[in-house]
Amino acid sequence: MSKQCARCSSRAALRRPKTLEQLCKECFYQCLEDEVHQTITSNGLFNPGERVAVAASGGKDSTVLAHMLTLLNKRHNYGLDLFLLSIDEGIAGYRDDSLETVKRNEAYYGIPLKVLSYRELYGWSMDQIVAQIGTKNNCTFCGVFRRQALDRGGVLEKADKIATGHNADDIAETILLNMIRGDLPRLSRCVNAVTGGEGPLPRVKPFKYTYEKEIVMYAYFKKLDYFSTECVYAPFAARGFARDFVKDLEVRE
Repeated sequence: MSKQCARCSSRAALRRPKTLEQLCKECFYQCLEDEVHQTITSNGLFNPGERVAVAASGGKDSTVLAHMLTLLNKRHNYGLDLFLLSIDEGIAGYRDDSLETVKRNEAYYGIPLKVLSYRELYGWSMDQIVAQIGTKNNCTFCGVFRRQALDRGGVLEKADKIATGHNADDIAETILLNMIRGDLPRLSRCVNAVTGGEGPLPRVKPFKYTYEKEIVMYAYFKKLDYFSTECVYAPFAARGFARDFVKDLEVRE
């Protein structure tokens, strides 16, 4: 016997991971969108008239972020000037393919796209760096370069803020990594919905309370166009161990 949606009389299509409610697709969409809107408003992430760079990699998180910010900006009249900002690290067989997804989303959502490359900014690609230093710590280097590249791109495009797709799972992994490293300053900052607020280009996390599973489900049921291939260097990243640990805790729970 099919189960009924907990919010309406329709047939349930899924069990929501966060609340364990049986929901139909439309009620699931509405719940998730309302929660992201609540995160935005309760944390004061945006102000009317701001120009916001949406960090776009082509993956599920940034694609759902672009979709939701476009939707919520119209629905709740945020008054934001949105554009997509992508960084081409120069990783063959990965970033070149994912950028094609971002370009399709540019056309679909009608949001302008700005692409900056490591080669353009620094004079070399990530593949060239790995060829010189090997696979050890390359994700650490790339993370630093990428953050700087997003900042420089935001400044060049006169953005007021950068919106990233960091979700609740990402934040849990970052907390764990900072605890292991004993990095107290970063540990205190990583849970904030707004970082860099004291600087000229703050970063905001509309998905701070959003589960990764629910982002995947939203993208799947909405049939959003996103790139799902993992970076070729990801298996060497320390974050992978933190991610596996968090997933294992979820299973045990």
